[in-house]
Amino acid sequence: MNAEELRKLNEVDLSKKLADLQKKQRELRFSKARGELKNPLEKRAVKRSIARILTIIRESKV
Repeated sequence: MNAEELRKLNEVDLSKKLADLQKKQRELRFSKARGELKNPLEKRAVKRSIARILTIIRESKV
């Protein structure tokens, strides 16, 4: 999701999406350690999505 789509969501939905992405990031990290990771660029995309959501949450609190 891009930033415009995320800004339309409320804080509860953002928190749920953040939790899902953090879970996915953890699973990707474990699959990399086991040598099962198919697409290493997916880790980068998830990390950037987490950062994007955290930024939007912080912007809304100001």
